[in-house]
Parts: sequence; structure tokens; C-alpha cells
Amino acid sequence: MKKIILLTAITISLVSCGNQKKESSSAISIDGSSTVYPVTEAIAEEYRSEAPDVDVTIGVSGTGGGFQKFGRGEVAITNASRPIKEDERAIAESNGISFVELEVAYDGLAVVVHPENDWVTCFTVEQLKKIWEPSAQGNIKRWNQIEPSWPDAEIRLYGPGVASGTFDYFTEVIVGKSGSSRGDYTASEDDNVLVQGVSGDKYGLGFFGLAYFEENSDKLKMVAVDGGEGCVEPSGETVSNGSYAPLSRPLYIYVNSSSLENPAVIDFVNFYLTEASELLDDVGYIPLTDEEYKREQEKFAAFVKGNTTQQ
Repeated sequence: MKKIILLTAITISLVSCGNQKKESSSAISIDGSSTVYPVTEAIAEEYRSEAPDVDVTIGVSGTGGGFQKFGRGEVAITNASRPIKEDERAIAESNGISFVELEVAYDGLAVVVHPENDWVTCFTVEQLKKIWEPSAQGNIKRWNQIEPSWPDAEIRLYGPGVASGTFDYFTEVIVGKSGSSRGDYTASEDDNVLVQGVSGDKYGLGFFGLAYFEENSDKLKMVAVDGGEGCVEPSGETVSNGSYAPLSRPLYIYVNSSSLENPAVIDFVNFYLTEASELLDDVGYIPLTDEEYKREQEKFAAFVKGNTTQQ
């Protein structure tokens, strides 16, 4: 009898371990951009109701931080608010990682000030460059240095940290070189920190993804941007049609080929590309067109076929 009980206990233990392994294998790890996080989290929340046994975890370490983890094979998917850089691609390739880049949404960068700021309604690209370029550090300190009629008061700046794809994109299209910026500003990878900073500072000025402005529009004032064709505010229409230039951009997810061994990853990404257009309005982002989502679905299907035994 003791032997039977012991064998039964061992059998139960092995079955339990097998179940735990199965649950673990269905986990999906995601990291990267704080801008793309609300999109992926909205998709993941809906997906969890469809597949409650799949554990989807999403970290936020910025686009650059996400690509570092992705290139080391630590995450299945990374969120990105810019395309992968050559050095990041090289790291992934050196670790035997291939991947697919998928566009999932459009976003605009919002330039924001405190609601009591009654002197700025529009910035030209040249003015933004004058404020944010490296040579501005220690030299451009006051509002009236940008426009003489503006207050003789200190400009206090808030923006994404250097690991952020938003930082890379803003510096590339405004300053003229990705990563080129003054360093004397309050930086954070967490956009909510930037919202709190500008909303609590009458002379504050910052930038981050449009969705974060829309979530906090009662605390902030958005400033239009003149990219050469007149002052334009970001909106679903101006971002998707490109008239909010140059601060409109696509958002991405990248999928690691080795993660395709987990069928849940394939199912999740297919779900993402199918459901994104219906869910994006809830989180303040702009969906791709139906044709563009179909293009991305076909791209992912080809990637899966080329990296698995699935037909």
C-alpha cells in the first residue's frame, strides 16, 4: 500500500510539473517603448479574456532598453517608437536572432505647456530647434530669448530620456540628428513623470506622445507646430494624413523568430494585428488603414512560415 501511495504521489508530482512547464511555455514577455505600451497593453488585456491561460507580461524600459533585451533574446516582442538602429540589429544578429518589424499604429508627438501659459500657441520647427539643440545648453534659458514678446522667465524643460524612441525621433526631425540634444532638462522614460512636471510648472515646456496628452488634457495645454505649411495641431486626422509634420510617426512591434516556438506568440501577434484598429481609439492612438493592417498580417504570416514548420 505504501508503494502504491508513493507511486501515486510521484505521478501527481510529475503531472503537476508537466502542467507548470506547459503554463510557463505559453508565457509571452514584452518590453520596450513607453509610447507603444498603452497600445500593447490594451491588446493584451483583450487577449487575456480570449486566452486566460497565457501569461502576457509587459515591461517599459524605453525603445532603446527594449531593443537591448530583445537583441539578447530576453523578450519575445519589443515595443518600439522608431525603427531598429544598425548597432541594435548587429547585436541581435550576433546572438543568432532574426526578427520581423510590424507597424501597429500611428502617433503624433505633442508639444505641451502649462495651462496658464498664454503666450505660446504655436512653435516653428526653427524655434523648437533653438530650444533643444546641444548649443542651447547654458545659453537659451529664458522664454524671451525665443520671442522678445514672451516673458523674461526661465524655460524649464521636460522630455523623454535618451533610451526613448520618442527622444530619438524628436531630435532627428527637430534638431537634425538623432540623439542630439541639450542635456539640462528633466528627463524620464516614464511619460507620466513628464506630464506631472509640466502640469505643475507655469514656465514648463515638454514633449511626449499624443496619447499621453489626451489622457491629461485637463492638466496641460497643447501647442501647434509649424513645419513649414502653417501651424497644425496633432489629431487623428492630421497625424494619419501626415499634415502634422514633422512630428507624426508610425509605431512598431518587433517579434523574435525563436519566440515562434511558442504558439501563443503567433496567436497573440495575429490577434494584435486583427484587433488593433478596433481598440486604438480607446487609448488615443491612430490606427493604420485596413489595407495597411492586411499588409502587416501578410508580412507576419510569411515570417512565421519562413521560421517554423507551420504551413
